[in-house]
Amino acid sequence: MGTSQSKEKMHCTRYLNGKGPPPLAETVQAEAQGTNNHKKNNQIKQGNQPDGGQMNWNVERRSLQGHPDCDTIQITFHFDDGIQSDKHPHPGHSYKGTEFVAYLPQNTTGTKILRLLEQAFQHKLLFTVAANLSGEYCVTPADIPLKTRDSGGPGSLGYPDPNYLKSVRKSLNVKGIK
Repeated sequence: MGTSQSKEKMHCTRYLNGKGPPPLAETVQAEAQGTNNHKKNNQIKQGNQPDGGQMNWNVERRSLQGHPDCDTIQITFHFDDGIQSDKHPHPGHSYKGTEFVAYLPQNTTGTKILRLLEQAFQHKLLFTVAANLSGEYCVTPADIPLKTRDSGGPGSLGYPDPNYLKSVRKSLNVKGIK
């Protein structure tokens, strides 16, 4: 395309070559049928985390392995004992509450992940009720990874783990938390 062609001509050529958006009628029909792939699905999924849990966090003046230049965000999750709802494996039966501690580096990425974890907690995505090895139902982490130890490496759910912040963000993204 030379300089003698107008911008309108370049614009039309782009559409004629099939590189423009789909026709409006096609877009409206796809949205009505729920099959519009041109629009991102920003729906946040809802989990089955028990009601009444608490999430609190504080900053500790120490660093995590692999993050020597920043402090540590310590997140505490608390759940009381309760009765399983119809979203759980054995509705009407009791489950044992628990307390979990998780860690993030206090840097730009860690702080962003903290905000995303808060959203996930509000949407009941971080924990679920499941049977433990002895068959007792209890609150347990769901499928979003949490670093529950400040050391020991990835095999023990601890730091250092150079891939953790990316993997937890990806897991949150899959659930609609962005």
